[in-house]
Amino acid sequence: MSQKKELQEIAKVFFKLGSIAFGGPAAHIAMMEDEVVRKRKWMTQEHFLDLVGATNIIPGPNSTEMTMHCGHERAGWKGLIVAGFCFIFPAVVITSILAWLYQEYGQLPEVTPFIYGIKPAVIAIIVMASYRLGKKAIKTTELAVLGILALVACLFGVNEIVALFGTGLLGLLLYYIKKNKNNLKSFAPILFFQLLDPSKIGTLKIFLTFLKVGAVLYGSGYVLFAFLDTELVANGWLTRQALIDAVAIGQITPGPVLSTATFIGWQMHGFTGAIAATIGIFLPSFLFVLILNPLVSKMRNSKIISAILDAINVAAVALIIAVCIQMGSDTLTDWRSLVIAIASLIIVFSFKNVNSAFIVLGGALIGFLLTFV
Repeated sequence: MSQKKELQEIAKVFFKLGSIAFGGPAAHIAMMEDEVVRKRKWMTQEHFLDLVGATNIIPGPNSTEMTMHCGHERAGWKGLIVAGFCFIFPAVVITSILAWLYQEYGQLPEVTPFIYGIKPAVIAIIVMASYRLGKKAIKTTELAVLGILALVACLFGVNEIVALFGTGLLGLLLYYIKKNKNNLKSFAPILFFQLLDPSKIGTLKIFLTFLKVGAVLYGSGYVLFAFLDTELVANGWLTRQALIDAVAIGQITPGPVLSTATFIGWQMHGFTGAIAATIGIFLPSFLFVLILNPLVSKMRNSKIISAILDAINVAAVALIIAVCIQMGSDTLTDWRSLVIAIASLIIVFSFKNVNSAFIVLGGALIGFLLTFV
């Protein structure tokens, strides 16, 4: 296949995912695994897992960076850019429209009936992905134990980054216990920006603020709001109510949660503020992945780093399961949501070739209809 056709295929896949990928990073990665590994076979599940693990050790939105990794695997740096852009674009457009409506009318449109049915359907997609990835990640009994420890830690409220790196260190410790070697090579990416003159806010300041956040943001996109509360609300650049409404935008729009930067930028400085915030928040991820992707295969060739990566991979699967459990406890609160979740589970396990987009859209439709029952 020519590179032009490969890029067109990448654009089609990730534009679709960006348009229908509700439910946060765990759901996005589940849908990605279904599209690029199971259906299109762009890479093995083992390599996909390695990319998930590698993504967890750099700052930025994990699922968005995974789209870039997948694009790079398919068509090099051009594929990275196309995949990242096409995944982000639908969310940015939808968020921009909502930001304009919010600025004009002071409230968000009512979409709760549709979201009501999407969340239980997304849970089924995550369960299936966890099952498939878990089978590949758990190579030994020791890794199974590490995965269980990571899952328990997450369910008890341990920070996900602490759980990931802690599991990685345990994996390294196990390696040394088994091999009794004392050679270690490691690296830690450090990047930090400090802004000057917090008294004024303009397009450049918005760009630099969100660039700083995108460069140091670890974990899920939801951590973004804690950063922005400190950066924006505390300086009087944004009201806390607008920030709370930005959280709602993240819940009701598909694609990366960090597209809420578009909404916030719009409230701060109109269209140019939205563009500045969007470019700023996502630019570090493009650079990090461009640097990291070629190193992942080399990391596998090192027995030491491979042991750490194996442990991080099972921890990443454990995090996905933990998110699924937490989402289930918040979402499956009545018979309607249970019906949608069970039906979706039956479909994804019985009809393994069904497109995840149909699961999401079907859940939205059934959720809307059941609100009248």
